[in-house]
Amino acid sequence: MAVNAKKVAVFVLVVFALYVIITDPTKATGYVQIAFEGISDAATAIGDFMTWLANGGG
Repeated sequence: MAVNAKKVAVFVLVVFALYVIITDPTKATGYVQIAFEGISDAATAIGDFMTWLANGGG
């Protein structure tokens, strides 16, 4: 049951993404930029945390 729900959720997400890209490419570009900034910030935070751990944690 959970697998079917996951498939439906992914399908809905893909359809929504295609709808936004087709109807408003400028807005879609903004969403992609926000997503990549979030991923970059998360990777930076993980790197800082690992550096902190490697230096003895405090």
